[in-house]
Amino acid sequence: MAKGEGAESGSAAGLLPTGILPAAERPAQKEPKKKQQLSICNKLCYAVGGAPYQVTGCALGFFLQIYLLDVAQVGPFSASIILFVGRAWDAFTDPLVGFCISKSSWTRLGRLMPWIIFSTPLAIIAYFLIWFVPDFPQGQALWYLLFYCLFETLVTCFHVPYSALTMFISTEQSERDSATAYRMTVEVLGTVLGTAIQGQIVGQADTPCLQDPADSALATEAANRTQSTTSLRETQNAYLLAAGVIASIYVICAVILTLGVREQREPYETQQAEPISFFRGLRLVMGHGPYVKLIAGFLFTSLAFMLVEGNFALFCTYTLGFRNEFQNLLLAIMLSATFTIPIWQWFLTRFGKKTAVNIGISSAVPFLILVAFMESNLIVTYVVAVAAGISVAAAFLLPWSMLPDVIDDFHLKQPQSHGTEPIFFSFYVFFTKFASGVSLGISTLSLDFAGYQTRGCSQPARVKFTLKMLVTIAPIVLILLGLLLFKLYPIDEEKRRQNKKALQALREEASSSGCSDTDSTELASIL
Repeated sequence: MAKGEGAESGSAAGLLPTGILPAAERPAQKEPKKKQQLSICNKLCYAVGGAPYQVTGCALGFFLQIYLLDVAQVGPFSASIILFVGRAWDAFTDPLVGFCISKSSWTRLGRLMPWIIFSTPLAIIAYFLIWFVPDFPQGQALWYLLFYCLFETLVTCFHVPYSALTMFISTEQSERDSATAYRMTVEVLGTVLGTAIQGQIVGQADTPCLQDPADSALATEAANRTQSTTSLRETQNAYLLAAGVIASIYVICAVILTLGVREQREPYETQQAEPISFFRGLRLVMGHGPYVKLIAGFLFTSLAFMLVEGNFALFCTYTLGFRNEFQNLLLAIMLSATFTIPIWQWFLTRFGKKTAVNIGISSAVPFLILVAFMESNLIVTYVVAVAAGISVAAAFLLPWSMLPDVIDDFHLKQPQSHGTEPIFFSFYVFFTKFASGVSLGISTLSLDFAGYQTRGCSQPARVKFTLKMLVTIAPIVLILLGLLLFKLYPIDEEKRRQNKKALQALREEASSSGCSDTDSTELASIL
């Protein structure tokens, strides 16, 4: 296309509805482009890539604390330092890795895939060494702190680019939403798999509770006599075996992801200048209203569900009195979430994402109220667990399904700012982990003030009441605050459709062979 007046009208016609142009200026009708569809195999390969983060995270979340205290025999203070610093470092590495990825160049493998490929072998080595007991007891705390932080850094190098990969597997919103539903299903299965593998291999070798905390020396001696006959070395080997199995799953999933998914570059991105600087991109991202409202809403709802998750075992053990049913109740929640994710995917496609958020997350409130006021009843607890899984599925699926819509809206408002996808995803993960750290701190301090007795067979009434507040009332308040913020979220279904049409016009205009610099400038001004 030649530059000049004809070029300008042609560029404008590529985006503006033909009804508002004079008949003489209306462009000839083009054949509609065939939609880019992902096969089920592509979606499954993409979804499998989400399992390593969930399997390893679940194993570490449920078992690392008891491993450090009872198997590695690290002191309680040192163990708390390892866990706290590890979580803090994990949150910090997300924006750091996002910054590094935003500076990466496109290669033959893409921009994100090299991070996934090269971090995998180092990550599995670090993960295995977390579960290894060194022979030098004086430096054990430093050993575990080092490899815990190293693994969290390397798994972040896997997970942040994998999360951003959502934007590069297809240009179709519906295909990305469908692939996200596959991913969330596999990730929920990954949490179940991580708990099952670690739990079944290491067994139920929990330290017996103390009947009389006042006589701790005699009680500890009696508890030691009642422990399983399995030696400490055999227990250590069991943890190493579980680590080996999980590391194998990590590698298999990474290979499937690498071979089954092809990273695609946006057509209009190839015509842009070099990516904007990280800090300028960060200012633009944090100044984007829909993104701020989305992460604020999910910060509150994530904090609510993490409070339930972090205190679920103690709540079942001491408040409800179901010491031996925790794993079964957790399995019921996760299986219910797994089976209902496809239902939520259909629901958001049929009724819209904002409606799905309001109904899906708010559906947990009646069951949390029931738990707060009911007496200890195992059957009712299982019913509540299955129902809670429905809301957990919505909490898993909807954030990752809505985030690409926010990025699309950002691209339309900032058409010259590309390469910001890792910033969007890394800071969303950062705020999620921040919520996890806050929930852990609030829970621990609250139980400490209430008089929690370590390894006690029972707890004071104040501790039981505090656990009930942490698992019921506090999450309800946080969910309601999150839903209030979602009311301010501006991207509804009508807005999504408008953005989809505008982005499609942008891609078609950019991919046409005659597009010149003048056309690109005109296109940006029209958007």
